[in-house]
Amino acid sequence: MRRIAIVGAGQAGLQLALGLRSEGYEVTVVSARTAEEIRSGQVLSTQVMFGPALALERAAGLHLWEEQAPWIDGLDLCYAAEPGTPTLSFSAPFDGAAQSVDQRLKMAGWLELFEERGGRVEHRAVPADGLGPLAAEYDLTLVAAGRGGLAEVFTRDERHSPYEAPQRTLACVYLHGVTAPERHPDAVGPRMRVLATPGAGECIVMPALTLSGPCDILLWEATPGGPYDCWQDRPGAQALAKRSLELMRTYAPWEYERFAAAEPTDPQAVLFGSITPAVRHPVAEVAPGSYVLGMADTVVVNDPIAGQGANNAAHCAASYLRSITDHGDRRFDRPWMQRAFAAFWERARHASAFSNAMLAPPEHVARALNAASRHAEVAHRFANVYVDPFDAPEWIMDADRTEAYLAAVGRP
Repeated sequence: MRRIAIVGAGQAGLQLALGLRSEGYEVTVVSARTAEEIRSGQVLSTQVMFGPALALERAAGLHLWEEQAPWIDGLDLCYAAEPGTPTLSFSAPFDGAAQSVDQRLKMAGWLELFEERGGRVEHRAVPADGLGPLAAEYDLTLVAAGRGGLAEVFTRDERHSPYEAPQRTLACVYLHGVTAPERHPDAVGPRMRVLATPGAGECIVMPALTLSGPCDILLWEATPGGPYDCWQDRPGAQALAKRSLELMRTYAPWEYERFAAAEPTDPQAVLFGSITPAVRHPVAEVAPGSYVLGMADTVVVNDPIAGQGANNAAHCAASYLRSITDHGDRRFDRPWMQRAFAAFWERARHASAFSNAMLAPPEHVARALNAASRHAEVAHRFANVYVDPFDAPEWIMDADRTEAYLAAVGRP
């Protein structure tokens, strides 16, 4: 029986581990925290899973919270050239609803499920110099430990890493008591709301499920040095919610009343950070002739502005599972690892390029947004780039293609 080790117990690592167990592999997950420590700890992300990623979970029998989590019907986007004054906006449905489940709930549940299905869990931290001894014990070792220290064993790929520093500073809080806006006539459920203000950044609101039930996640994507960049003191959940109201009074007054009575879901429902988008070479030599393979945001890091992180992780796990099972009894050597990543990169490269473009939208993207405010077809297509970034190169990532598409839409 092939023996596989996965370092990390997040979306990518646990989804792959559970998939491999269902195929009969002997799998060990190395997690720095127990399920209960994850469940009682700080929130991990601002995840939103779009339809294709949810379909992967459903096919694997991992959709454990589908009946409890609110469905996200689509995207409401508002652009305010001046603070507090909408310049353009649109509302469009997703092709297949999205959901967001607090990863404390999800990862703790999946970790327990993995053990119930016969998986082995080691609760310990793995330092970089511990990867060599670990890889020597297994037929294949994968690193799904996120953006922490272990990511540094994978060297940066300059070809796909245009940024040298974070383009946003981030603050989020999970809230109960947010009043929902009036639904768009075509909407069958709540929509993810995005407010973009030049020089300030983005304010993003999405329905979610947390430990205490349905909630809303409020994420501030702050342009460094701008007015949203005010979280250096890392306030507690109550203080973050109060400061958010002050920002909304100026920059999103139509949201202010909706959040006036909101309360944090729990004291740990707050998260701060900053991310430098980057792509790393996926294979690292951890001992002479011994290699490990990186997964998801260990090697492909996107700013959360386009909501691709958890989706990338799900697609990475599904892609690697196919590559592993298709490989049969052959050795998992470095060329195979490169091929496995290349198969995943076919999707990840589009998600990465789209996320980077949204951090500093070029002029043709701005024209597409303007057209989306006037044409439902453009709005629908733009909203669904989030769902499936494969469509992005066909029209939104290239100025000539964007202009040709907009000209065709604008014809009578």
